[in-house]
Amino acid sequence: MATLRDRYDPRSNGLGLLRLLLALSVLVAHAWPLGFGAPSPGQRISRGQTDLGALAVDGFFVLSGFLVAAGRGGALRFAWHRFLRIFPGLWVCLLGIALAATLTGHAGGLEFARRNWSGAVHRWGIGTLFLDTPYGRLVHGSVVNGSLWSLVYELLCYCGLAALVAAGLPRRAPWLVPALAGAAFAVIVADALHDPTTPRYHGGLGPLPVFGYVDAQLACYLGFLFLLGASAQLYAHRIPLHPALAAASGLALAVTLLGGGFSVVGYPALAYLLLYAACALPRRLHRIGRERDYSYGVYIYAFPIQQLVAHYGGAAWGVLPYLALCLPVVLLAAAASWHLVERPALSLKDIRPAVRLLTLAR
Repeated sequence: MATLRDRYDPRSNGLGLLRLLLALSVLVAHAWPLGFGAPSPGQRISRGQTDLGALAVDGFFVLSGFLVAAGRGGALRFAWHRFLRIFPGLWVCLLGIALAATLTGHAGGLEFARRNWSGAVHRWGIGTLFLDTPYGRLVHGSVVNGSLWSLVYELLCYCGLAALVAAGLPRRAPWLVPALAGAAFAVIVADALHDPTTPRYHGGLGPLPVFGYVDAQLACYLGFLFLLGASAQLYAHRIPLHPALAAASGLALAVTLLGGGFSVVGYPALAYLLLYAACALPRRLHRIGRERDYSYGVYIYAFPIQQLVAHYGGAAWGVLPYLALCLPVVLLAAAASWHLVERPALSLKDIRPAVRLLTLAR
């Protein structure tokens, strides 16, 4: 039976398309709460276990772990590459929001950008901005870019993997990565035994330097998904790929979404389906996202743009017209972010940051 290593081509695969689809799924999922103050699709059918947006974020963490575990080089190089992929786009987004808020007469835009520069959200709103939207009325406050909540957990995963890389462990002891995933999975199983549909709350971690307080439950669950993807990368030669296994994973995912136990069985099933799809998608689709990766731009710009469209009454005609108004603007912002910010930043990835900083200091 062919393995993941046999089928996966790092230079030609469906991961770019999958990442874009996941980002667009978050946009679609947010249409209900942002445009109409209603629950996201999937909450009721899964008995509160997840929804379309959360499922897409879960998929992001699996693919992120799989991709970054393939990196070569030391911890400094790893950190530099992750910095370039996340922060230039984030900072421009925050400054753009701050400028737009200032120009429309809302004080506090620069403070919003300053408090959230690290990737950890320490301030959600800007004065009275978007208080009059359906979502603003739902949460009784100003939330300008709610999608940014997941970045701190992504960065924590990066920090953890960077520490392992610095110690040389992924190379000398790759088994440690699935062992850590197993430890997180043990917590998830214990939660499911307590209640298969509503995991127990584990409180907060912190305050951590820069990141502040983080939700321990989210850190464990999303960390497990990230480690699951990283383990798949490190042990790709041991993971069989077969349509029958993909079909079984799809069935397991559907059953646990409907009946409970999604985090125990559904998480691994989702991970397998995504990696299988990355290898099985037609080659003509492999170009999507390979040279123009708009997924991150869609993710960081969709929420404020959807809020803006709702503010001006763009949701008055229903869900589909609302999405039709939001989608082109979001894609335009994502394209601008990629071509003007993200791709130029990534062109610096082969510059050693320590050498570069020493040069600038002279």
